[in-house]
Amino acid sequence: MQKLMGLVRRCVDDYNMIEEGDKIAVGVSGGKDSLVLLVLLAGLREYFNKSFELQAITIDMGLGMDYSGVEALCREINVPYTIVKTEIAPIIFDHRQEKNPCSLCAKMRRGALNQAIKERGFNKLALGHHYDDAVETFVMSLLFEGRISCFQPVTNLDRSGIIQIRPMLYIHEKTVDNFAQRRGLPVIENRCPVDKATKREEVKQLIYQLSQTYPDLKERIFGAMQRYPLPEWEPHGRYKRPKEQE
Repeated sequence: MQKLMGLVRRCVDDYNMIEEGDKIAVGVSGGKDSLVLLVLLAGLREYFNKSFELQAITIDMGLGMDYSGVEALCREINVPYTIVKTEIAPIIFDHRQEKNPCSLCAKMRRGALNQAIKERGFNKLALGHHYDDAVETFVMSLLFEGRISCFQPVTNLDRSGIIQIRPMLYIHEKTVDNFAQRRGLPVIENRCPVDKATKREEVKQLIYQLSQTYPDLKERIFGAMQRYPLPEWEPHGRYKRPKEQE
């Protein structure tokens, strides 16, 4: 716990993610990434040198998922929790019958989440993207779009006035998985009909296969993103490449 909070603290400091008095909403899907982020930020809140508010928000897409475990976790770590019910899944899969639903789904979820955050007066949204997500997004942009790009550690959404932050960028997916298991977090099974059948999953498997031959592949890609750097990826602090934890 302390080690992971240290990595989150370093990432937050390197990119100036949290300021005094921030009201931060954590987008909680019920998956391991968002739950680990929620627990780590709740822990960081106790000793960080800048005070900030924290709340968890879930966009219920209408897939019949049970969030009672998440509610119990939020009570345990003293974080207010809100579930926003929507009909996103029925609209996409039943009414529109989208063949490639991921892009529209992401857009609708973002819209619902941003609206919920604005209504509650929060100025920042914390997302659970980790180290591997960043590497995979970079490779996807290169392979499928022919451009060098990735999401930013801190993204200022001008239209909504909300700032997105990604405090887990220095934590590997394997480390996130291990922490979620050891902590016994109430991870919810994803009921999305296209889960594990996406381009991201293809790239994840490609990177895994290449890493068998080139063990430092992910570290080299991530380092290149910071040294290039991509827009807003150059850290303000001293960056030390994080190692995967068993």
